Amino acid sequence: MKRLIAAISGASALTAGAAALAERTQGGISMLPANSALAEEVHFFHNWILMPIITVISLFVLALLLWIIVRYNSKANPTPRKFSHNTTIEIIWTGVPILILLFIALPSFDLLYKEDVVPDGKQATYRGDGQTADFVFANDFAEGRKLVRPKHLEVFVDDGSGAQRLKHRDDYRLSGLGDAEVVVEFETPPAAGTSIVVRGGRSGISVRGCPLTARYFDACEKHIALAPTMTIKAVGYQWNWQYSYPDFGDFDFFSNLLPEDQTTSELYLLEVDNRLVVPVGETIRIVTTANDVIHSWAMPAFAVKIDAVPGRLNETWFEAAEEGVYYGQCSEICGIKHAYMPIAVEVVSRPEFETWVDGQRALAGMEPMFGDDVKLASAATGDNAN
Repeated sequence: MKRLIAAISGASALTAGAAALAERTQGGISMLPANSALAEEVHFFHNWILMPIITVISLFVLALLLWIIVRYNSKANPTPRKFSHNTTIEIIWTGVPILILLFIALPSFDLLYKEDVVPDGKQATYRGDGQTADFVFANDFAEGRKLVRPKHLEVFVDDGSGAQRLKHRDDYRLSGLGDAEVVVEFETPPAAGTSIVVRGGRSGISVRGCPLTARYFDACEKHIALAPTMTIKAVGYQWNWQYSYPDFGDFDFFSNLLPEDQTTSELYLLEVDNRLVVPVGETIRIVTTANDVIHSWAMPAFAVKIDAVPGRLNETWFEAAEEGVYYGQCSEICGIKHAYMPIAVEVVSRPEFETWVDGQRALAGMEPMFGDDVKLASAATGDNAN
């Protein structure tokens, strides 16, 4: 019965994936829509910084070539001019490229850092009692990652009407930044039953939908990315991928290209027999390596591309913002069937993910981790299985 249900849900997701992919690529030349805040930053950097600069330079060089071809050809200038240098031109062609590179470097260094460093943020939840105004947050991060500035913390309050993000100095104050404990101080104690969430970390990612000018000047509202809730290991083979989930019993499976007669024309060369499944809204660490030659795990919707190198572990991360099926591919030429090792990531809700994990554990001969029987046993013993 479980296999039948899985097959039906897989067929449904396949049809939805085909429709979504066709809609996104029909007649389009732009990148696939971003499905993470970091991917939006990458797209902004490409579309609004690199592309305009590249286009202007290319058109300028083309205009110079055409001008020289017309103005200085042998018919128009039978006697060529002879000169050795021009100081003004040399200053211009040295100084202008330096300024252009500096303009590119400002946002690119910040972006490279965000992509390279896996977030280590954490959050703590407190309950208001109508009397307590100070809440202690442990600043137990590694050296160089401790919370030392107000922007390294976010405070949310939910009084039952939905979580609201508070403003530093207007709604609360901080003391102890840089110390072992940071104290969040409210002028008025939160009402009894109010939920206070404090999130701390150094990995600040711009919120989705931030205005273009604010993005360049790093003036966007940030949200702190939390530490990964799980690690997934991706091993490249000639020519498929092997995935394992060490946090959930270390079960593994291979992901192969789905044959043409088992999929649609739109999804052929993109769809696989076993998708990588992750929960929405959680930080996922991807660790890559390879069994034979260099491969590359690439997922455009998350702006992720990382090499899988034999004998070496590389890591990156992503946080999917919306549920759905997203497609990528091996992006390092790895042999005659390089074009036939696609990547498919299915982003689902947390409950769906837990059901899927229990199904994979059952196939591997392991007990369920999230099933009702586990939760009942946990409640009886006082343990938290989650």
